[in-house]
Amino acid sequence: MLRRAATICLAVLLAAAGCGSAETPPPRPPVVHVSPAFDTKRARPDQGLVVSARGGTLSQVLAYVSGMPVRGTLDATRTTWRSAWTLKPGAEYTVTVKAAGAGGPSTVAMGRFRTRQAARAFGLAATTPQPGETVGVGMPVILDFDTPVRDRAAVERALEVSAEPPVEGAWRWTGDTQAVYRPRRFWRPRQRVTVTAHLAGVRLAPGVYGVSDQTFAFTVGRAQTSTIDTRAHQMTVRRDGRIVQRMAISAGMATTREYTTTSGIHLTMDKGNPVRMVSPGRSEGDPDYYDIMIDHAVRISNSGEYVHAKDNVWAQGRANVSHGCINARPDQAAWFYDGSLRGDPVTITGTDRALEWDNGWGYWQLPWEQWLRGSALRSGPPLP
Repeated sequence: MLRRAATICLAVLLAAAGCGSAETPPPRPPVVHVSPAFDTKRARPDQGLVVSARGGTLSQVLAYVSGMPVRGTLDATRTTWRSAWTLKPGAEYTVTVKAAGAGGPSTVAMGRFRTRQAARAFGLAATTPQPGETVGVGMPVILDFDTPVRDRAAVERALEVSAEPPVEGAWRWTGDTQAVYRPRRFWRPRQRVTVTAHLAGVRLAPGVYGVSDQTFAFTVGRAQTSTIDTRAHQMTVRRDGRIVQRMAISAGMATTREYTTTSGIHLTMDKGNPVRMVSPGRSEGDPDYYDIMIDHAVRISNSGEYVHAKDNVWAQGRANVSHGCINARPDQAAWFYDGSLRGDPVTITGTDRALEWDNGWGYWQLPWEQWLRGSALRSGPPLP
């Protein structure tokens, strides 16, 4: 009986061991998730395109709109891919995804979706500099929008400035319809800069979207910087660090605030030959009224300041007698006029009136940390 019981126990143990040796299930293929989902007809453009893989890694993501590839980035784990920018409203997107399993089968997903139309569009009304323009080393990038921007952070995230070599820079909002970009330090001479507003799909309000992107490029010219000492009545112009001109000048007479030249870092903004200059806030017959045409005038602020020609050579180098402008000998003013690019820095010292940062292009008056406070991405969350 004992031998029989032992035989039965051995049979039971062998049967149990045989059950434990059954084959393990094969590995499952990765699961791919695409947002917006395939066959969606009214996807929100501002959500972008997101592709993810569970149980594997993404080996390829190909997305196209109107035959053009959609730029995107893959995260460090290679499990999530996101489009670089928002999506174009009213457009069809095609997507192909390949995901590899860990030693197992792969997954291929293909499909398409459409984004909703914009009920109302917004975009750029104007850009500065002009496309293809050659500018000075202090030149700002100014974007004017055709619609007041409430969600400034969403718009600012869509703005891209690329330079060769790269620079550190930031946007500052100067109002509901204007954003200004400034590098931390002056541009390098002969640098090429490309600006792209990726506005297609950016949402300002329900139904209000950007419908297209806009790109323009400009080139930085030679480094021309000018310094003006109003007390010594002298102006010095340097190009690429070398002095190329010394000019005797006459600055504002400073009998009133209006007639006081502003001290600070100005930028040349535009020029005309001639320019009509009319005394502000005065009518014909009033004391100090003037209405004259001035030759070779280069504007450096919005408060009426120019570097321009004047035949009062008796005062130049000796006394400040102007209404706030910088007067120079006619031949030297013509030389400065001919050689000036928009964005050339002109630094003035010696007066008790400071240039306001928002007077013309006085943006270099703000220290860098203060400039950054005007960025919607650095100063807090987007507006509700």
